[in-house]
Amino acid sequence: MRSPFLLARLVLVCLVVSLAATPASAKWKYLRAGNASDSTASPFPGFALMGGGPHQDAAFKWLCDRTHGGDFLVLSAHDDDAYMKKINDEMIATCPLNSTAILSFTSRDDSADPKIPQIIENAETIYLAGGDQSDYVRYWQDTPVQDALNRHIAAAKPLGGLSAGLAILGEFSFSSMIDTIHSPEALANPYGNEITLTRDFLRIPLLADTITDTHFVKRDRLGRLLVFMARILHDGWAMQIRAIAVEENASLLVQPDGSSTVVGSGPVYFLQSTQPPTVCEYRQALTFIGIQVQRVESGASFQLKRWSGDGASYSLSVITGKVQSTGNSGKIY
Repeated sequence: MRSPFLLARLVLVCLVVSLAATPASAKWKYLRAGNASDSTASPFPGFALMGGGPHQDAAFKWLCDRTHGGDFLVLSAHDDDAYMKKINDEMIATCPLNSTAILSFTSRDDSADPKIPQIIENAETIYLAGGDQSDYVRYWQDTPVQDALNRHIAAAKPLGGLSAGLAILGEFSFSSMIDTIHSPEALANPYGNEITLTRDFLRIPLLADTITDTHFVKRDRLGRLLVFMARILHDGWAMQIRAIAVEENASLLVQPDGSSTVVGSGPVYFLQSTQPPTVCEYRQALTFIGIQVQRVESGASFQLKRWSGDGASYSLSVITGKVQSTGNSGKIY
């Protein structure tokens, strides 16, 4: 008897062959492994906020379990068959599923194809891959893809995002439309051209008034995140701003009631401010005081609705572009 893994590989080969026969005008790619017929499984809701890095086994397993044996769909902007096949193989090895598939976009025009929303609609779980979040904003915002993703969320189906995929989950996000930005440059000029923010992309009620960041300590992103928070308050986008900053190789697994658990090898940081910045102007170093921080280690929990959890609490301020602790702990990270 052939193994399920071998059968999945055979289905994948057949789909690659069929893909070669698609019209030249179809730029997007769709590779599926496993059962070619859609599942009727009932998934369990939840969100996986994955901070990037190669060690995310616990979060992937959690997402797979929530798929409840259904169809798992990866959305990506990687136009690379080897990458797409690798993702499918890894998912097949992680847990039993009806199918795994990856849908790769190459331009905004792909999002207008009427086949795309149906592919998204049929998935029990959606995972937004890493890469460059500016691609996702350019390709999906204000398109049928955005609408399909929000219907998926409203239907209480599980959703995960890694790195760039996590960066777009909050009500607010750093869109990186020009380039990335590093903390020293952002703190020195909060309105620099590279600080591009967007909002109202995905509608996840638990992440309202929230911005997310990834690879947090590894890439020293605290300063830039504080600038993003200051800008959102200063520009009147929100009366309060919260942030969830996930370290590389860590994830936050969120239940629909707001309870969440940190898994992986690093902490997750929860920041909050209701006070607008004192100085937040073009080419003027940021001054922004009274940011509350909670650092939650792997294995500990946090309740998003109450914004409190099992972690160390301290406060930060930015004084003329320098981040400093305003408590006795001396902690910055």
